[in-house]
Amino acid sequence: MLEAFKEEEIVNKVGGRFKLSSLIQKRLVALNRGARPLVEMQTKNQMEIVVQEIIQNKIFLDASGEVKPVSPLDALGGDGGPDEADGGPSLDEL
Repeated sequence: MLEAFKEEEIVNKVGGRFKLSSLIQKRLVALNRGARPLVEMQTKNQMEIVVQEIIQNKIFLDASGEVKPVSPLDALGGDGGPDEADGGPSLDEL
């Protein structure tokens, strides 16, 4: 899991180290507050779950800095927009 941080690919995927740190932190908060993981893994290590969500393009930071899950239509190139239903509550809603 930590090997993913040695590669610049994950940093470039989210737009830099600051955005990566912010995305990880916000997603960990959401998971700790009851959001469901967007990937299936045999681990309960939430950091590993968040890293896999990023690697598998399941989550991203929107323009306002909020964590958004990628909807299936977005993954296929559709225009459905991010689906917040599985991403858990936003920090503003808590």
